[in-house]
Formats: sequence, structure tokens, C-alpha cells
Amino acid sequence: MKVTVLVRLKSEVLDPQGDAVRRALGKLGFEGVRTVRVGKLIEMDIDAVDNDAASLGMKDRLAKMADEMLANPVIEDYEIIS
Repeated sequence: MKVTVLVRLKSEVLDPQGDAVRRALGKLGFEGVRTVRVGKLIEMDIDAVDNDAASLGMKDRLAKMADEMLANPVIEDYEIIS
């Protein structure tokens, strides 16, 4: 089973990397870019689950992975995409 986790800075957290990208785009002639937010995309292949109960357990397991390792919950939000 392929799982994708999208991690982004919370909206209230400043994104200096995004600002650097926005400025660079302007210097390259790409005008009109008002804001840029940079995040990370994590793809994992994990063992598939066959029943609904195991599927719910997998969602909890993925959330625990994201909370403890993949994202910093103080400054980042994440979205698990199956």
C-alpha cells in the first residue's frame, strides 16, 4: 500500500524558504507571485491491510508516525493521503 504524507508549515509560521523562492521567481521574470509556501512530500510503501478494523488501526499508526517523526506538530501540519 502506497501512502503519501504532505507536511507544511502552519499558516501562522513564517516561511523564509518560501519567501526566498518567491523573490527568486520575481528575479527570473515570473511576476505576480504573491506568496510561496514550501513543504515536503513523504511517500511510503507499507504492508496493506485487509479489513476495516485494521484499516482504522493503520490510520492511527500513520498519524503517530507523522506526529512523532515526519512532522513537527508545534510548527507543522500534515495530511495523510492514501
